[in-house]
Amino acid sequence: MAVKPRHLFEELSHRGPHQVLRGDLALIGLPGVVFTPRSGLGLPAVAFGHGWMQPVDRYLGLFRHLASWGFVVAAPATQRGPLASSRLFAADLVSALDVCTGVRLGEGSISVSASSLGLAGHSTGGGAAVLAAADDPRVRAVATLAASQTKPFATDAAARCAMPSMHLAGGADVVAPYVGHARLIAANWGGPAQLRVLPKVDHMGFAEGRHWSGLLIPGSSHHGALRIARVLLTAFFLVHLAGQERFRVLLDADVKGAPIEDTAELVA
Repeated sequence: MAVKPRHLFEELSHRGPHQVLRGDLALIGLPGVVFTPRSGLGLPAVAFGHGWMQPVDRYLGLFRHLASWGFVVAAPATQRGPLASSRLFAADLVSALDVCTGVRLGEGSISVSASSLGLAGHSTGGGAAVLAAADDPRVRAVATLAASQTKPFATDAAARCAMPSMHLAGGADVVAPYVGHARLIAANWGGPAQLRVLPKVDHMGFAEGRHWSGLLIPGSSHHGALRIARVLLTAFFLVHLAGQERFRVLLDADVKGAPIEDTAELVA
């Protein structure tokens, strides 16, 4: 009997089977954090881009969750100023993947497969992930959270991306309204793309806790959005980076609070 999507959602809402280690990317030349399973060779890895002016600490729950399901997660803590460069941040995401594949992590008991690399990001970090994916043929999958437009344009870079992608967006986002940002990125995507809109979630709904930048950026952390993002990103990368096809049924189903949107009418 096939497993129902809601059962898979419930399974992935819990921590995975792996104990998790945290490390500091600065020790190997790039400011940021890295989370890994306690051990494992040939693991899949994801580089994550933080949102505009956000510390990487606002995504630690997501990083720990992914690591508990067998992923190495590297998050550069660079380009955090108000005039940050999306182009340079994209280069830092690529550098994070280079670190993952080129250095034995932990006490030498953790390695990453160069054929199982993904990118993800929130806000401008999502746009930077798209820029990085367009120019790095190693990338096998991309996921974004409330992705926003960048310079160079993420919407243009999306057309050069042939790998599968998933884009979660907030229906109440007034900073980067999904119609002109995440939806256009998904519609322009050169490969398979899925867009899900969380109706009551704003731009900062995918970030954890609070930060002083809330004085400048409207929105706040949303428990439901965090849970949905953890589950769907884990399922997405398990399928496309780890080859665990049993979770594909969840990716193909409407999830309560995050239905799949049709972007076909935007394609010329």
